[in-house]
Amino acid sequence: MSEPADEATPGPDSGDDHEAKPGAIEQAAAFVGQVIRDRLGADAQRLDRLISFAGRRLAGDFEVDPFGFDAELTENVLMPILRPLYRHWFRVDVRGVSNIPDSGAALVVANHSGTIPLDSLMTQLAVHDEHPASRHLRTLGATLVFQLPVVSDLARKGGSTLACADDVQALLGDGQVVGVWPEGFKGIGKPFSQRYQLQRFGRGGFVSAALRARAPIIPCSIVGAEEIYPMIANAGYLARVLGLPYVPITPTFPWLGPLGAIPLPSKWVIEFGEPIRTDEYDAEAADDPMVVFELTDQVRDTIQGTLHELLELRGPAFG
Repeated sequence: MSEPADEATPGPDSGDDHEAKPGAIEQAAAFVGQVIRDRLGADAQRLDRLISFAGRRLAGDFEVDPFGFDAELTENVLMPILRPLYRHWFRVDVRGVSNIPDSGAALVVANHSGTIPLDSLMTQLAVHDEHPASRHLRTLGATLVFQLPVVSDLARKGGSTLACADDVQALLGDGQVVGVWPEGFKGIGKPFSQRYQLQRFGRGGFVSAALRARAPIIPCSIVGAEEIYPMIANAGYLARVLGLPYVPITPTFPWLGPLGAIPLPSKWVIEFGEPIRTDEYDAEAADDPMVVFELTDQVRDTIQGTLHELLELRGPAFG
């Protein structure tokens, strides 16, 4: 006796065939994905990271630290936007980055210039991209930065925080690498005629912070930023009306309109100097004006001397 037909072979409406379809679709998708990856070559991993990153953002699966720093957004979005400027426009040459410790707190102290503070952004990239441990430089910004719409939010997400004693101590206490530009607006807003001449370093608050945290101070000298927007004059009246420290007039701005905002392609050199140890001082040293003054002078003189050396080494600004 023959077996029933429904037990012999699956009929056209059998669920087995329906269940096979997702597997076929998955195989096709995997095949297409592999073809794309083969075509992309080295960029395939970057594509995978971006897809994974986008998925986590959409799902709300990300974290920020107490200061608003979003490491994943910084590494996947903000830094890739700046990297072509760093590598191909300014052609940054980084020296001495190994002077920054692989772990633990450190305070990077740098000269400030350039009309618009691109030097802090390029230094952040230098530390992350060139340091063996790919450390994040947590920069300190002026109050004005955190009063500007959009800019404030991006600065926080990119690792910046207000240049105040409490925030510096908290970051150093957490073992972070902190970056400070003690010249402030006096540095970035100085006329081109005073290029590479350091302005006053304030009251040495950064030295006190390093002493309290027993963190090494890393002098950092930046050559190249002075030439990106050569400031030949300051529209002082307009600056006062707008509540800004200065409104620059350069050879290209405002004469060329929006094109005047494009920085000139100067050649940059960033050098991180030998660490200045602070763990050899007594606990009371942070409150000793003479110790703070002497260390501040030492850092300033080191940076100024290195700037002169790097200028000779670099040669023509646009060479």
